[in-house]
Amino acid sequence: MKRFAALYLALDASNRSSRKLAALADYFADAEPADAAWALWLLCGERLRHPVPTRVLKLAAMRVSGIDEVLFADCYEAVGDLAETIALLLPDGGADDGLSLAAWIEQRIQALRGLDPDAQVQALAALWRCVDRGDAFVLNKLLTGGLRVGVSRGLALRGLAQATGLAAEVLAARLAGGWRPGVEAWQTLVSPAPSRPTGAQPYPFRLAHPLEQPPEALGAAGDWLLDWKWDGIRGQLLRRESAHLWSRGDESLDAGFPDLIDAALALPPGTVLDGEVLVADGDGVAPFSALQRRLGRKTPGKALLASHPAIFLAFDLLEHGGDDWRERPLWQRREALEALLAAPDGGLARIRPTPTVSAADWDAAVDQRQAARQLRAEGLMLKRRESVYGSGRPRGDWWKWKLDPYTVDAVLVYAQAGHGRRAGLFSDYTFAVWHDGQLLPFAKAYSGLTDAEMREVDRFVRRNTLETFGPVRSVRPELVFEVGFEGIVESNRHKAGLAVRFPRMLRWRQDKSAADADTLDALRCLLG
Repeated sequence: MKRFAALYLALDASNRSSRKLAALADYFADAEPADAAWALWLLCGERLRHPVPTRVLKLAAMRVSGIDEVLFADCYEAVGDLAETIALLLPDGGADDGLSLAAWIEQRIQALRGLDPDAQVQALAALWRCVDRGDAFVLNKLLTGGLRVGVSRGLALRGLAQATGLAAEVLAARLAGGWRPGVEAWQTLVSPAPSRPTGAQPYPFRLAHPLEQPPEALGAAGDWLLDWKWDGIRGQLLRRESAHLWSRGDESLDAGFPDLIDAALALPPGTVLDGEVLVADGDGVAPFSALQRRLGRKTPGKALLASHPAIFLAFDLLEHGGDDWRERPLWQRREALEALLAAPDGGLARIRPTPTVSAADWDAAVDQRQAARQLRAEGLMLKRRESVYGSGRPRGDWWKWKLDPYTVDAVLVYAQAGHGRRAGLFSDYTFAVWHDGQLLPFAKAYSGLTDAEMREVDRFVRRNTLETFGPVRSVRPELVFEVGFEGIVESNRHKAGLAVRFPRMLRWRQDKSAADADTLDALRCLLG
């Protein structure tokens, strides 16, 4: 445990990728297999299921530190991070008992689950006595499920690649599909013997970068394949011995989309498709809000399956006839994909190739992109015709060229303190537009301002608070911001009758007063 805590603190303290990479490689080179497996699992963004409720964790911390609930709440508000707050309140003098990371997780942390609250409080007090303050911070991160550090999955795999001599792409492929930590799993992961995904195991996903330059900078338009960027769930549909559906986050979607699993059985064995999971609306696609009705349902009922039929729009062919096609050029993979899905088999009606976009030059592509919203797409994908299907986010060959966001000018009406780096600052905001002479809240956002702007807004919130509701403050309605979002739909669950997708602040409109803000009618005009 102590070695992993030291690694975590070293990663957290550095902003340089080279230093993080060296720390990761050193750890993986010397760690025991069970510890290394858990460390990689955690550093790749996975979380332990909460072994204790947050209220029990807070109660245990208050009893050990000897402070009351009011003082604990004040400390938490000042620090902004529960794990750090508890670590700072614990008494000094914890003694390290030398237990490994794997033993801590498997024998102590996971053993907390299922105990009654009083027993959990006593067990937590005993755990904290076994660690010093620095290690207690990392332990608390494990307990809260908030162990996040500035390391991407790709950087963690590069560190492991440096320690093992295996290619990061090989490691990524072996991790795909819900890898679970353990000694045997670790030995399979780092084995020098060649391997490839089999059975229900997907391939690592290839991702695109946002296009932040004119498309003309990419060269001739003829060197690129263009298709629509859909607003759905990215997935891989596998047909090997049986059929499986995986999300980009390595989550199995088999149970939630039985209609797609049944359809995939019509594919020839040895086929893996990359594409987008959507809900059909006639011959087109429904908005994301319709897909949300299907998400999280482990056993969707017949009525929902009929009213919200899922479709899979495929844009790449990763495995064909049991062979790995990822190193073949994209144009060849697309030709084979379209030929495969053009077969007159009624079972494939739910699995379609995504339409390609014809554009003789970039001016024509600009015109096509503007039509995306009519199709309920977010923009265009630009992929070099000769590109292979790598893993992760290699730069240069795949770009997402999204539409400019919808925008409205809205008034800041509520503010809430942030957490982590934004602890102590009011950084999470609720915005409103005018309706019948009143300001009606319609969106929350917390990104888009510079640190200096956020500090200035924080000062305004503190000086212009009207009411306090726990951690939330209502403020004098004076500040106006341009708020951008990707989509808008009608919603009975929101007071404004509308819901927006991915709201964020584009700029602070210091040139406008609250009276100049937009109206609910202006928002409704964007519904299309």
